[in-house]
Amino acid sequence: MSFFSDFRESGRLTQTLMAAAALLGFALLALFLITGVLLYRVISPPTAGGELSPEALLGHPSVVSFSPPGGAAEGWFFPGRSTAPTVILCHGYLSNREELLTLVTALQEHQYNVFVFDFSGHGRNKRFTTLGYRETQELLAAISAIAARNDVDRTRFGVWGTSLGAYAAASAAASEPRIRAIVLDSVYDKPVDLLNLLVERSGLNVLPFTPTLCRWTFGLMNFSARKTPPLSARLAALPGVAKLFIQANDNRPLGESTAKLFSKAVEPRQQIIVPKSNYAAMTSDDKHSYENSVVQFFLQYLPPAAVAR
Repeated sequence: MSFFSDFRESGRLTQTLMAAAALLGFALLALFLITGVLLYRVISPPTAGGELSPEALLGHPSVVSFSPPGGAAEGWFFPGRSTAPTVILCHGYLSNREELLTLVTALQEHQYNVFVFDFSGHGRNKRFTTLGYRETQELLAAISAIAARNDVDRTRFGVWGTSLGAYAAASAAASEPRIRAIVLDSVYDKPVDLLNLLVERSGLNVLPFTPTLCRWTFGLMNFSARKTPPLSARLAALPGVAKLFIQANDNRPLGESTAKLFSKAVEPRQQIIVPKSNYAAMTSDDKHSYENSVVQFFLQYLPPAAVAR
């Protein structure tokens, strides 16, 4: 009887272990599925914009094609004064070039050439976003395309960017000497910083290991960029680039990172604090004040007419 009793107990233990293993396997599978869906939503955000054509816009824009790594792209070039510098506007995460048209007008009225385009995963650009890595290359490719024109100052560029666009602007300035002035609104130090913020905002960061799995998978997807230094390690190498940091009160994480990066930047540098971080959602008065600050900065450090030295 003892033998059969032991056998039954062993069978129950085996069944219990198998059930526990099955539950663990199901939990892991669910965790990986949730992580996969969450990461997909981050790198493939809901697209907006793309309804406007350049023919319907003021400012007489033309379409300019350029060739970043991974495929062709295009943007809108708004002409200013012949041989004046070009200011490139880089939209933020979940935004697109169409939301920047009033800032385009403000700069074009001061004789600047202005260029806008959609980053990967936004507007008409259907590729996945990399939260800054590929976007930096897209910006550099756009600069090369504009610099090939004969109606612009080929040696002087300015870049304005917010969140995703701000990271790309600062990252590109670290390797492109033709960028002479940058405006960084709500900038972050590393692409994974924005990933962490988006995971936290999803509410799924409370699930065990989800943030870690998202970071690990994102790192694998961008393995070729693993040695890219953070902006905090590169800002000190930009003594010849004028920098305006815009810190927003309504976005604490990005506001704090903007303040920290400002503290690490070398002169010339400026800082302003604004109530809201979403340029497209600002009131008319706030937007007008914001645009004036941006335009005055570029007029000071990137005047439309080259200054003789």
